[in-house]
Amino acid sequence: MYRWNPVVLIALLSSGAALGQAVTDGEKRWAAMQSAVNNAQSAGDNAWMLVSAALVLMMTGPGLALFYGGLVRKKNVLGTMMQSFILMATVTVLWAVVGYSLAFGEGNSFIGGFQHLFLRGVGAAPNADYAPTIPHQTFMIYQLMFAIITPALICGAFAERMKFSAMLLFMTLWSLLVYFPMAHMVWGKGGLLNAFLGGRFPCFDFAGGTVVHVTSGVSALVCALYLGKRQGYPQEPMKPHNLVLSVIGACLLWVGWFGFNAGSALAASSLATSAFVATHFGAAAAALGWVLAEWIRGGKPSVLGAISGAVAGLVAITPASGFVQPFPALVIGFIAGVFCYFMVTGIKHIFGYDDSLDAFGVHGAGGTLGALLTGVFATFLVNDGLKDALGRPKALGMVDGNPGQVVNQLIGVAIAWALAAVGTLIILKVCDLLIGVRVEPQQETEGLDLSQHGEEAYNFEA
Repeated sequence: MYRWNPVVLIALLSSGAALGQAVTDGEKRWAAMQSAVNNAQSAGDNAWMLVSAALVLMMTGPGLALFYGGLVRKKNVLGTMMQSFILMATVTVLWAVVGYSLAFGEGNSFIGGFQHLFLRGVGAAPNADYAPTIPHQTFMIYQLMFAIITPALICGAFAERMKFSAMLLFMTLWSLLVYFPMAHMVWGKGGLLNAFLGGRFPCFDFAGGTVVHVTSGVSALVCALYLGKRQGYPQEPMKPHNLVLSVIGACLLWVGWFGFNAGSALAASSLATSAFVATHFGAAAAALGWVLAEWIRGGKPSVLGAISGAVAGLVAITPASGFVQPFPALVIGFIAGVFCYFMVTGIKHIFGYDDSLDAFGVHGAGGTLGALLTGVFATFLVNDGLKDALGRPKALGMVDGNPGQVVNQLIGVAIAWALAAVGTLIILKVCDLLIGVRVEPQQETEGLDLSQHGEEAYNFEA
């Protein structure tokens, strides 16, 4: 019978304890390393998203304010820029009170609930449903910037002829009845069109083709038709008073759009890089497409055409930016540049509506085109966020062998068109009954700067 040597036994016990201690220390070090990695990722993602939020805000002011401001006559430049600026304040307050909750709170397929009323529960902890590596508050403020610029885009359609008070009332009601529901349907958990969080009709809209551009563009058309033409249109020339301002604004929009699209990856990731590249390529190709069409048709390439084309490309690539490879982005952009050029110079004149700054021709038409082409060119090689039962990436668009996605995109576009058209018409009727929507003829002749704000943009007195 073997007898244990006490010395050997003590040695074995000691070595076992040391081994156990080593294992425990190793687990602690591993846990600490994992925590450090997670913290680093969260910090990097949060930094990118805060920068992206600032870039998107820059798109409204100064970007859109300068772009639109330079395109109107000089008697309306302050009134036009004021519309963009005041919406930065108005929509922010509305978002904090109820807007964020209606857009991203849990509700039904069409609208969110009230659990985040007054931003209750929106703090430093991430919301795992939307962005698991950044604070919930960062996600909230980033999405706010989209809610700000969307109604501001509509102002281009009724530029130079809408009351300031009516504009404020209209935009408040429009945000509540059109933008917040559409944002929930496409991006909110359980939304009707949300492809990633349980939507019945999975519509791909990476950064706002339907939510931002289709809704604002269609609403712009309804506003232009409802308010009627400006005095003297189209007999009197109504040329942009300062294209230099518009060029600066367009360049700011182009730069800010990187936050708009690449930021929609909600992380400093390879997907953000892909969206960044697609955004730039789409804008460049569209600028060339518009200029080429204009050059062939009119004999001269204009500065206004070049900047309008770039914006059209940015609009069209928005829904596709997180789903398409670089060359399809060039294709989408070029088609958008040519298509929007003919919408602005052809269709608009055929039907005779006065869309002052071509909000429908660029955003409505370009957004619709981009949303449909997303269904064609979307590929899991760029975005593998959708998986089948075996964990394999699902086919996304027609290029992946899923032509049915084009139908889903068409459904999403149709819903956006219907909601924007019907909602806008009802809101305009209500505003017109309450306070009237159009300035008096004498005020329109005088200009919005003096009649609505008592100021002038340019004072040349000695």
